[in-house]
Amino acid sequence: MDFKNIPLFPLSAHILPGGIMPLRIFEPRYVRMVKEASASNAGFVMCMLNERGDKTLNTHIYEIGTYVKIIDFDLLQDGLLGIKVEGLESVTIENIRTEHDGLRIGDCSKVNNYSWDVEEQHTKLIRQRLQEIFEKYEDLSALYTQPNFDAIDWVVFRWLELLPVDAQQKQSILAERNGQKALNYLSAIIY
Repeated sequence: MDFKNIPLFPLSAHILPGGIMPLRIFEPRYVRMVKEASASNAGFVMCMLNERGDKTLNTHIYEIGTYVKIIDFDLLQDGLLGIKVEGLESVTIENIRTEHDGLRIGDCSKVNNYSWDVEEQHTKLIRQRLQEIFEKYEDLSALYTQPNFDAIDWVVFRWLELLPVDAQQKQSILAERNGQKALNYLSAIIY
């Protein structure tokens, strides 16, 4: 699946497929993005910031992002627009352009799913640790009405969202598309 002229929302935090993230929208370019996405029942791409990149050349946005859809709206106490998005698909981003108001748009292509060839016994502890995190942090668990601790890709993606791993390292892990390598990396950090 290819997406042409998709709005990009770069952040230091990142969401992956199956993830849910609340956002505060206040910049006019992103207010416009949300209005247009809502009016057309479309989504946008959340992408990671590359601190070493150049904003004028749009190299400050990493290549792998996540196509998201808005699942909830709210007017926040400070008067700002609050939205909640859900990650649907991993995508690669290319041909980034800047519109008149500073909104970046790009052409995106769906990335193939991870390949998983792991036995359940090798994933038991990483699942348990994530369940413990969800039990400890109510704000996190409140985002997910049906957490899927049985799906190893869901578990690995939540860990990649939660851990303070450098964006370049996350991009490297995501580019591999090999679940075992991602699992080995996370296991070394978590245990």
